[in-house]
This record gives sequence, C-alpha cells and structure tokens, in this order.
Amino acid sequence: MKIRVLVVDDSAVMRALLTEIINQSPDMEVVGTAPDAALARQKVKELSPDVMTLDVEMPHMNGLEFLDKVMRLRPMPVIMISSQTAQGSESTLQALELGAVDYVAKPRGSLAGLPPSYAHEIHEKIRAAHGARLKVLRHASTPIRAASAPAAMPAAMTNWGDRIICIGASTGGTEAIKDVLVRLPENVPGIVMVQHMPEMFTASFARRLDSLARVRVKEAEHGERILPGHAYLAPGHSHLEIRKSGTGYVCELLQTPPYNRHRPAVDVLFNSAAAQARGSAVAALLTGMGKDGAQGLLAMRQAGAWTIGQDQDSCVVYGMPREAAQIGACCEVSPLNQIGERIMAALQGGRRMTAQA
Repeated sequence: MKIRVLVVDDSAVMRALLTEIINQSPDMEVVGTAPDAALARQKVKELSPDVMTLDVEMPHMNGLEFLDKVMRLRPMPVIMISSQTAQGSESTLQALELGAVDYVAKPRGSLAGLPPSYAHEIHEKIRAAHGARLKVLRHASTPIRAASAPAAMPAAMTNWGDRIICIGASTGGTEAIKDVLVRLPENVPGIVMVQHMPEMFTASFARRLDSLARVRVKEAEHGERILPGHAYLAPGHSHLEIRKSGTGYVCELLQTPPYNRHRPAVDVLFNSAAAQARGSAVAALLTGMGKDGAQGLLAMRQAGAWTIGQDQDSCVVYGMPREAAQIGACCEVSPLNQIGERIMAALQGGRRMTAQA
C-alpha cells in the first residue's frame, strides 16, 4: 500500500516539484496539495494522509502555528520544508521541538537540474516519517529549566583525565541530544557530537543547545582543544575527528567525501575515538534512520570504550541504534531518559564497567 502524502507549500513551483519527486517513487503518492494552512486543514480532514510535508513560511498562519495545532488536534508525521537561512533554520528547530519528525532543506537558487540525491533524500525521509514514533514534545516556548525539566546529576569527579564522551544521532536527534545534554552536570568531560544536518542548521542547533544545557555548546573548530564542561558539534560542512594531544584531545575537521552518504558522519567520529581514546571514551548512538555509527560504535567497544544504544521504544526512528545492537556494538541499550545517567555511571565506574562488557 502506498504512503499517502499531503504537500503544503505556498509556492506553486515547490508544490509541483515535490509532487513530481514524490510520485516518482512507486511506494508513495501525493494525494493532495494546499497553498496555506486553511486549505491544508480541510485536506487533512478529507484525505487523512499518512505523511504531510509542510512549508515553514506561509501566509496567514505560518507553518509553526499550523504544526502546533496539528500535533495537538490530529497528530501525524510531518516533514518540514525549510529555507537554508538563519531564520529558516531557527524555525525548523522549533518545528522539531513541536513534534515534526524531520525536515528537508529547500534547494538554493534554481530548481532546474537538481541532483538525484535530493529526490532520494525526500523519499527516504517520507518512508522514515511514515514509520516514526510520534511523541508529545515540550513546546518550543516552554523553558527547559522550568520545574518539569530534569535535574542534572551531580558529578563525583572534577579531574577526568583523558575521559571523553561521544554522541551520534540523525532523525529525531535534535530532541534526543538535547535530552541527554540537559541531564549532564556542567563539570563533565569534553563531549564531541555528530548530528546529520546541513551547515546553517548545525550553527543554529549549537546555539540552541548552548542556551539550554549546563555545559557550553559550540560548533567544533579545527585544531581547538576539547575542554571539560564543553560540547563540540560537528559543523555541517565537515567530518569531525578527535586527535590525542598531551593528556587531552583536539578537534580535527575534514572535508573528505561523505561516508555512509553523510558529512559529517557518525562513523568517522567514532572510528577516530576508537583509535585515539580507546577505553577512555563513553559513546551513545541515538535515534536515526540508516546505519551510520553502528560500525564505529563496534570499533569503540572493541577498543575498550563503554557504548550505549538508545532503545527502540524511545527512538523516533529505530535505525542506527538497531543496526548497532544487531552487530553487538552496544555494551548496553537504554531508554533516552536514562542515557545521561548511564553515561555518568560509566564515567564514574571507570574501566571497571568496560571489563564487564
């Protein structure tokens, strides 16, 4: 049975383009289109689509306002269609907080001659959204440090030596990474992270995490030292590796070809941690489609690191962590709301926990 898609975009050109691309895949079809929220609301009631693509910027009621109503009144998988601008990326991150499963960046410049990878990305994300686990998420306007926010765990140590934390994620990962970071105390070892995102989006994502977490969050820069109490996010234009330097590590950015079709790729980070940090590392592989990070997590476990996979019930898309669990890459599998705690337990348990794997 085909995946039934509703396309909502105020641009007739984008509606036509998305319709053409989606209908190219034999397992999905566009059952309707709408130029604004009012008509989209009517089409949702009439057509009961499986997945909706939604433009962030629309007249009368913007995509965020409409998404908020949809997720409260008629929850369904939504993929945001976002402009690659600072404002567009900020709005997209808010949409993911409101419950959107994923997003697709609008092509820059002319729509003519789009690479086949653009259509492939849309098809993959629609399939993943169709099978995604929908969640009731905190609204973007709700402060993370409200009374309901999780308290950070106390850190028993302040001198972590050469310990380091590695995190990888894809679809659903913006909320998952945030959930892990806000549960960590400010005096943790340095954290390095990969989230599959374009360049403009990683800059906005790092700023948003920095405003919410107790650790300092920033985009990684080539050659900078990885400090305790800091988290470094791979920029969307480069792979991120770590390199041992004295008693600590530095970030290295590489513009080598995509790995597993991604740049940045989780496997690139995890493989470097396996080689450079070995048993001093703790790693978590979070929600996401595909298999990026699974082999790297296995390499880390084999090198003596403590490795954690997110469990199926708490993943938006149980792809990457499932691949890792199937090949024996995980020392443990945990629900998202316990991963911060499990990271701290592994750090404070030292290499004794690794010996139990």
